[in-house]
Amino acid sequence: MNNILYPLAGGLLIGLASTVLMLFAGKIAGISGILAKILDPLSINKSMSIFFVLGLLLGGTFMKVFFSSFFSYGLDSSYVRLAIAGIIVGFGTQLGSGCTSGHGVCGLARLSVRSLVATLTFISFGILTVYCLKVLL
Repeated sequence: MNNILYPLAGGLLIGLASTVLMLFAGKIAGISGILAKILDPLSINKSMSIFFVLGLLLGGTFMKVFFSSFFSYGLDSSYVRLAIAGIIVGFGTQLGSGCTSGHGVCGLARLSVRSLVATLTFISFGILTVYCLKVLL
């Protein structure tokens, strides 16, 4: 498969998985919300959320083992910096009541104006952050 087709195939699989989750479980594939449900000690009936996250982890592990060429890029940040960035993103998903998968994939597919605004905000601040870290610093 041509390298340019990998993102297309990945996007199609994400769309398919999100559609299946919506059709058969009536749930939006918002990863931050699914993870928050697992971590919430008061939440009941976590099995679907746990299996969803396990599927993400096992799918990623499968791809890394059998298709390692997909992971042939390098990271130019330390693990500490990545962990801090992850925490900040987690805070932002709570502040924005959703993440890129919930708003960007599912919300935009449902023509939600709120999701459009959230996604434009995510993308804009992502661009601004990369610019500040790569160009200004």
